[in-house]
Amino acid sequence: MKHILTIILCTASCFCYGQERRQTESREGWWNDNPSFVVPIREIGVTARRPMKEIGVQKTRLDTLVLHENIALSMADVLTFNTSIFVKQYGRATLSTVAFRGTSPSHTQVTWNGMRINSPMLGMTDFSMIPSYFIDDASLLHGTSSVNETGGGLGGAVKLSTRPADRRGFGLQYVQGVGSFSTFDEFLRLTYGGDRWQSSTRVVYSSSPNDFRYRNYNKKLNVYDDDRNIVDSYYPVERNKSGAYHDLHLLQELYCNSGDGNRFGLQAWYVHSSRGVPMLSVDHKEDDDYSNVQREQTLRGILQWDHLRENWKVGAKAGYIHTWMAYDFEKSLGNGNMAQMIRSRSRIDTFFGQVEGEYSVGDKWLFTADLSVHQHLVESVDKNVLPMKDPQQLGGNRKKVQVGYDQGRVELSGYVSAKYQPTDRLGLSLALREEMFGDDWTPVIPAFFADYVLSHRGRVVAKASVSRNFRFPTLNDLYFLPGGNPDLRNEHGFSYDAGVSFEVGKKSIYKLSGSANWFDSYIDDWIIWLPTTKGFFSPRNVKKVHAYGVEVKANLAVQPAKDWLIDLNGSYSWTPSINEGEKMSPADQSVGKQLPYVPEHSASLTGRLSWRSWAFLYKWAYYSERFTMSSNDYTLTGHLPEYFMSNISLEKGLSFKPLDLQLKFAVNNLFNEDYLSVLSRPMPGINFELFIGITPKFDKNKKKQ
Repeated sequence: MKHILTIILCTASCFCYGQERRQTESREGWWNDNPSFVVPIREIGVTARRPMKEIGVQKTRLDTLVLHENIALSMADVLTFNTSIFVKQYGRATLSTVAFRGTSPSHTQVTWNGMRINSPMLGMTDFSMIPSYFIDDASLLHGTSSVNETGGGLGGAVKLSTRPADRRGFGLQYVQGVGSFSTFDEFLRLTYGGDRWQSSTRVVYSSSPNDFRYRNYNKKLNVYDDDRNIVDSYYPVERNKSGAYHDLHLLQELYCNSGDGNRFGLQAWYVHSSRGVPMLSVDHKEDDDYSNVQREQTLRGILQWDHLRENWKVGAKAGYIHTWMAYDFEKSLGNGNMAQMIRSRSRIDTFFGQVEGEYSVGDKWLFTADLSVHQHLVESVDKNVLPMKDPQQLGGNRKKVQVGYDQGRVELSGYVSAKYQPTDRLGLSLALREEMFGDDWTPVIPAFFADYVLSHRGRVVAKASVSRNFRFPTLNDLYFLPGGNPDLRNEHGFSYDAGVSFEVGKKSIYKLSGSANWFDSYIDDWIIWLPTTKGFFSPRNVKKVHAYGVEVKANLAVQPAKDWLIDLNGSYSWTPSINEGEKMSPADQSVGKQLPYVPEHSASLTGRLSWRSWAFLYKWAYYSERFTMSSNDYTLTGHLPEYFMSNISLEKGLSFKPLDLQLKFAVNNLFNEDYLSVLSRPMPGINFELFIGITPKFDKNKKKQ
């Protein structure tokens, strides 16, 4: 029944949903001075030259209307419902990672204002710790296209950035959110804009006991009669334990345009988080039996300078990231006292620098180059390791054995490209990248891109690209004690892309765009952590992976009458990701099978119906079955079934003389779906949120003309 209702809602959205949002220069959510949600559909230009920077690039762009939908969303939530890439979530307000095209989360590179923010320890990024209200521009670079941004993106890259608020005078916005499970979200933004200066301060604070209830299908309880005979059984309803969280994010931005071609920018982002690690659904402990908490303090800062002229540009950036992370696990001794089992502490310091330049020759050639460096200093240790006897010493002397490491590594990346557009139909691009991690250099990483306008009518463009790529092992892979393997080889492979896109429309009536892409990737020396005979896990280069498939995207916006707007966005991915390596033993059943936690099919759909100051939003996401084991066993613990997710919201804008009000009511998991993203990690059922936004009107708060 749930799926039938989902199909009905999806179909209805095609006819009654709307607001054009995939425009680069769309309104900034609730900062729009006009209380109406209806934005006229722009006319499609069929003769304009394509941006030379994007020749052959496979790119998905998310605008501010998607990013600033509501203050409770993280980037993990945005990517789940607006793209078809796989978002792996360990539960509400816990670790969330993304993976492109059948690869692992560590194969997805993430940049913020040009600085790579992947953890040098794990190689991945936690998207649950990135508030979507802190991001003004987000782009996904699929496969080979990631080479233009950074190396190591065997699956792709996520490019995040901020920008000036583009306002004059003072501006203020406050949003209060209240949700199920005693969840509170607060957002405050202060802006100031002048002729040359722009300042923005954003603050987000979120907290919740996070004690939602769920049906636990990992526990089956029996019902007995008076004679102790089993007469019935059931799956109990339990609550999420030890999952409370408190997150504070502060983002300060300062921009200056000198008026003579020089632009300066400063962005500083501070995070203070305390999150309980929820109990597994197979855990029988009570709340007071143990404490399981992860804390984090992170500061990211970037200072940038750009000098622009008519046909050339140079720029430089300097950045710094400091992260302190603590993980504490305590277990009850049964006498009211707690015993510390794990007291892990990690400190990461990253220094970043980059210089870049562009030079165009007429309207046919564009040359670009950049050089970036990241210096990582990492100390990770469990301070609660018990003293152990040292067999190398006589007399039974004891010493502490460190679990962790203290290491540093320099990562250098150089990039040059030449883009050539001999005619308005044909575009060609050649890019070369070379990287150094520590003392090891990659071979030159080439990437070739091409596109061709098949038809100006409908802007039908064919694209193709091919590239080589490498990813170095993480510091945990190499040095973690016990288990690190300093002899690991780099993961490497080739990727191929081909596709076609189109865009048609008529001003103030409709707009239709879409694309279909095929990709094929071969990755050798895939790194995986495996158990050893010594009782711990260790990474090894064991797999050869073949990932291939199809990605489809479409957008339809229709303006059937004045004050009405309908918009529908959909995406779909078919992603087989097959282990084609050699068997590790006669009992190895992983060869020829789909990689664990990689759905073969994924899809998303969003729809918006807008009428004057009213807006109705429907979001839908789908992931096919996933296997938890490389043998692809259909066992209770080896298989996670497919699931569908539906969210809706209703929004109303009110305009008064002194201020604008924004009211929004949202329902998440509309059909109360029982689902798991990760084995034994419960997810919440249907839940609700209410948001109230207040934007005072100041006489000088007018957009720049």
